Amino acid sequence: MYNMESMIDHTLLKPDANKDSIEKLCVEAKKYNFFAVCVNPYYIESCKELLKDSNVKIATVIGFPLGANTKESKAFEAMDAINKGADEIDMVINIGALKNEEYEIVKEDIKAVVHAVNNKGLVKVIIETSLLTDDQKVKACEISMEAGAEFVKTSTGFTTNGATVEDVKLMKAIVKDKLGVKASGGIRNVKTAHGMIRAGASRLGTSSGVGIIKEI
Repeated sequence: MYNMESMIDHTLLKPDANKDSIEKLCVEAKKYNFFAVCVNPYYIESCKELLKDSNVKIATVIGFPLGANTKESKAFEAMDAINKGADEIDMVINIGALKNEEYEIVKEDIKAVVHAVNNKGLVKVIIETSLLTDDQKVKACEISMEAGAEFVKTSTGFTTNGATVEDVKLMKAIVKDKLGVKASGGIRNVKTAHGMIRAGASRLGTSSGVGIIKEI
């Protein structure tokens, strides 16, 4: 049996998140032994201070939430985030380039972030499954592997739909044990969380982590 709390990235990415809500997030992450908090880059240093006496990691988002930034700006964002104390980088894939079948551009975009992180953190690639066909999801996973990422992630949570069991199964079938799979978006209860893990997710991105653990 798995430890649910150790698979949760306790997430707060709302644009109106303030210092009080970030402090609450970190207090909860320590109390429930979540794997990480996931916050916007502005709050990395605050989280670093709030979590200094714990094992909770800090994840942040890059090229978020649209993914349409240039690879140079994503690389700078990632390097800056690592320098400020982030342990993990959740970057959004260039969705438009993928749909244009500009696969080399997509790969170089991810590689730019991987190189900027320079083994000082872990890179997760958000492929935004709700906007892709199954063939595009497969291609995104293959490119993420080729580019040197450590995880593929379903969603930003900022589009119409989040993670689905079917998408997690598909992503896991492609990456196998070479990459982790993070399910994110719409995971609000134990039943959904268990479903994602059974489908192959090794990490869950959710703002409902406390409720899920209490439900257990």
